Amino acid sequence: MTDQAGAGLAGMGGTLAVIDMQRVFGEPGSPWLAARFAEIVEPVRRLAEAFGPNVVFTRFVAPDKPHGAWQRYYEQWPFALQSPDARIYELADPFGAMAGPTLDATTFGKWGPDLAARAGPGPLVLAGVSTDCCVLSTALAAADDGIGVRVVADACAGADDESHASALRIMRLYSPLVDVVTVADILSEAVPPLSRQGQAGTEG
Repeated sequence: MTDQAGAGLAGMGGTLAVIDMQRVFGEPGSPWLAARFAEIVEPVRRLAEAFGPNVVFTRFVAPDKPHGAWQRYYEQWPFALQSPDARIYELADPFGAMAGPTLDATTFGKWGPDLAARAGPGPLVLAGVSTDCCVLSTALAAADDGIGVRVVADACAGADDESHASALRIMRLYSPLVDVVTVADILSEAVPPLSRQGQAGTEG
């Protein structure tokens, strides 16, 4: 992705939230492996580079002490009760080198005061994992708060293909609050139409 494309997207006022592209969801053998995680690494990287400074990387991390229904959740997944600096919660390559401070949360949804402050009036563009959990939870909470949400379908991965497709179908029901788009849709907006390019070339 060229610098020109990145500048075009950054100037649009949208914010990209890269949801939970962490080792625990991407490494073979992990109980929480998201199917097709490896396939979306490159699309997500392209989006992150294009958005430049207007990108937020989030992480799901375990609480110090689960409460309420989360107690039952971690009884089912005791391996996940590790500190936020544990290897499983690190961003997967190449995102660790790209991200500054991450937005960490012990909840599936990442929408809250911190992300709201970064997103401003929107739109909020979402990519990452998993489509049927943390992406879905973030999208619906932001939409309820009046923020336009764009979910990049081919830059998201679900627990499995069926769950991914089902979550996208659910989010499409929320249109026009939530739009399901593609990487090509987003990146094409960084390039001026050919007619505009031609006009710019003829102006002195």
